[in-house]
Amino acid sequence: MELTLVIFTVLCQVAVGLTVMMALRQWRASEGPTGPSLSNEWMVPGFVLLVALIVGTFHLGHPTGAPRAIVHLGTSWLSREALAFMVFGVLIIVAFFALRKESANGRTLIKLTALVGLAALFVSGMVYAPPSFPALNNDVPILFFVLTAFILGSAFSSYFAEESKQRLLANILLVSLIVGLVVNLLLPSIWLSGDKVMQMTGAAYYGSGLYWLRLAGEFGLGIAILGATKKIPFWLPVVLLAGELLGRIMVFTHVANTASIMGSIY
Repeated sequence: MELTLVIFTVLCQVAVGLTVMMALRQWRASEGPTGPSLSNEWMVPGFVLLVALIVGTFHLGHPTGAPRAIVHLGTSWLSREALAFMVFGVLIIVAFFALRKESANGRTLIKLTALVGLAALFVSGMVYAPPSFPALNNDVPILFFVLTAFILGSAFSSYFAEESKQRLLANILLVSLIVGLVVNLLLPSIWLSGDKVMQMTGAAYYGSGLYWLRLAGEFGLGIAILGATKKIPFWLPVVLLAGELLGRIMVFTHVANTASIMGSIY
């Protein structure tokens, strides 16, 4: 398990989720976002992304060579991921100064940054869908990453959103948690119906105490609280973050690869 990749991927998705939620909150606004308060909020996804990128460099064998990560754009999803998040980060900076100067372009830049962030999640998901991991050699990583972005983005946005937008965020979070619960319940069964390596992954998930703890502690608790109160308590985003980190750890520790059956009859 690579803890650096766990933190890097989850924090990148938090940054994207925050920008998407800000774009959704502004979608029907009669005026574009202006003023220091909004620009200060916009600094949060930028800071989260910066931390993610710094942590991500420690996964490299030679961190000082990180700038060379984009030299194979034609053949490597890793290079494309690096470029996508670089563009995402640049747009966050540009939008920050537009908001600080109360530019009319601030609203458009928020939406553009959110769209680029979602595209970056797609590219990032492809990095973690190699043929050597049959359970992930599909759209599952992209689905995981988008769910994390919407769950944590809506949860942590509640710290900054005005009262009139709290219900919107609670509804988005509730739907995201319900979808996440269904996905995480069904996927191990789907894996069990696949080849030997996929069956190993499904069995590892269903047999893991961490799996059931996450289902109850993140999805079960979150859905129950939101269903009963229709709002996001101050402490809930932290619980959901712990759940998403746990889920990402499971991806890196519970998903079997084809090396697991080398030397045996397939």
